[in-house]
Amino acid sequence: MRAAGRGTPPGVNPDNAKLLDAYLDDAYSAQERLSSADLQRGAIAADLPAEVLTVVDSLPEGEYAQDEAAEALRALDS
Repeated sequence: MRAAGRGTPPGVNPDNAKLLDAYLDDAYSAQERLSSADLQRGAIAADLPAEVLTVVDSLPEGEYAQDEAAEALRALDS
């Protein structure tokens, strides 16, 4: 399920933002919550571009639902 109103995370160009959105959709397809470490490992395994990996690596430690992860990624620049 795609979270509504995610927008482009800071530091990510629009093309990479689409990759990040698709990655989050895939990562959460069978999971309700994932840890930041799970998201980081999954992003590496998905072979996402370095720019996207940097954003995912910046997630604070914790466990996230998909909409929470997307919101946290957007908030990294504030």
